[in-house]
Amino acid sequence: MIVVRRIVSAADTAAPSASGGVPWYVIAPLLLGTFMGTVNNNIVTVPLNAIARDLGVGVGEGALVVIAFNITVAALMPLAGWAGDRIGRRRVFCYAVVGVGVGALGASFAPNLATLVLFRALQGAASASVLPAVLGIITELIGVDRRGRAVGLWAGANGLGQAVGPLLGGLITGFAGWRWIFAPTVAIAVIALLTTLRFVPSDHGRAVRLEWRGAASLTGGAALLLTAAAAVPITGLRSAPVLVPLVLGMLLLLLFWRAIHRVAVPFIPPSLLAERAYLRSSLSAATQMFCLGVMLLGVPLYLTRAAGVDVGRAGLLVFALPALMTMFAPVAGFSTERLGGRITLRAGLSLLLVSQIALGVMLQSDSATGATLVVALAGAGVGVALIQTSAATGATRSMAGRVGAGLGLFNLLRFAGSGLGAAWVAGVLSAGGAFSLIFAGASVAGLLGLIAAFLPGREEQPRVITAEVSDA
Repeated sequence: MIVVRRIVSAADTAAPSASGGVPWYVIAPLLLGTFMGTVNNNIVTVPLNAIARDLGVGVGEGALVVIAFNITVAALMPLAGWAGDRIGRRRVFCYAVVGVGVGALGASFAPNLATLVLFRALQGAASASVLPAVLGIITELIGVDRRGRAVGLWAGANGLGQAVGPLLGGLITGFAGWRWIFAPTVAIAVIALLTTLRFVPSDHGRAVRLEWRGAASLTGGAALLLTAAAAVPITGLRSAPVLVPLVLGMLLLLLFWRAIHRVAVPFIPPSLLAERAYLRSSLSAATQMFCLGVMLLGVPLYLTRAAGVDVGRAGLLVFALPALMTMFAPVAGFSTERLGGRITLRAGLSLLLVSQIALGVMLQSDSATGATLVVALAGAGVGVALIQTSAATGATRSMAGRVGAGLGLFNLLRFAGSGLGAAWVAGVLSAGGAFSLIFAGASVAGLLGLIAAFLPGREEQPRVITAEVSDA
């Protein structure tokens, strides 16, 4: 076994060129994969009420269609990030695209809720590899000096998926039934796979050792905690399906923290997790995704259940949120480079907080279906765009973000936020709570995220990173 040690500073770049002169067709398949994953996640939100009704389950159980995806995609991201380092990011991305397509095909034929949830979990497991691979490849190809704009492109593809997903879900369900909503994912997966194999340059993995104790405890702990959150609206807060995974998940995360401090080559070096940029980016991204999960599930359910709006019109109303996310993603990338990540991040969190408060006030009525709702969702979309781009840029520039598992952990926290947001919506509604209470919780989360963006911490310093590489 050969032990490789190198000094990495905050100014380093792993990119072969810092000019950013990469042909668009090299980046396009990766952006298409990002778009596919986001569409696949959000296309079920508007027709969720129809899915639950058709399968004969309540809305709390039906929300598992969303939550199962979020649990698996979040829990497996650090391991997927390591796999990209180990066998090559392009290869991992191609495997992931195939898995997402197969899961979509199976979901379209699911005869019951359990089968549908199973295939959604398969899609989540495959999608876990998409984000770390895409961010890693794009930032390497583009270079550090244009990273804000490069991540802005990624955020734009993400926002476009958020825009198209609910809209497609509502329109397809209205015309052909909910089972056809998975057809676009299958088609996009085929195109993304073929174009990636043709245009994206191959990269070579390296024989990086997997510290299995840390990897297993982090993956298992995250999955169990998210499972406990998902079970709350179905079985109640004090039930065994909630308390048992909650306790086991906390124990596993304690084992993870112990493991990364007691081994020579940890799964994620603990010193990297203390970086100011990484912490700020991760907490802000988790807050943003929590609020986004609340809005993309809570607002469609409000429109279709409380306000009596049909699914097609509900999709059009919700469209304002992801549309503004897409439009402002390039602006957010430019702002991150010119004004700085912290200013952009704090502005986005402030706007997100105001929008959550506004939605909480508006949704006390059963008739908030007009221009004021659209304006509030549009404001939230601008805030999400600013947060998403600046947080991802900060994470990829940090030391931890240059380790595959570290970039995976950043994305784990993002999707954990989304899963907890969906679970919060389902839990409040199952308990008979009002939609205004849902957004009161989102407002609290937004406030905590804004406070975290001002917390002091250690700046990035040059460090020695140790990795064990097989001499084979």
